[in-house]
Amino acid sequence: MSILGWIVFGLIVGFIASKIVNREGEGCLVNTALGLLGAVVGGLIFEALGTPHLYMGFDLASFLVAIIGAIIVLLIYHAITGRRGLR
Repeated sequence: MSILGWIVFGLIVGFIASKIVNREGEGCLVNTALGLLGAVVGGLIFEALGTPHLYMGFDLASFLVAIIGAIIVLLIYHAITGRRGLR
């Protein structure tokens, strides 16, 4: 996937995760950064659970793995910044 593809993927994942966690967006740049970081975290979590090839490529499985990772990253982000999540 190209760099632009990863940025769009991160933006979409970050936006969906922020809507799930606190029902409001964090902003375009923060959503993108959290989405990309969430994709990495989700991939590492699922690899540790024994499903290393589940998230390879741009498909529904990798999308769900990235959203789960982004939700985890977003909850940690809210804990550090003092914002409330899961309203």
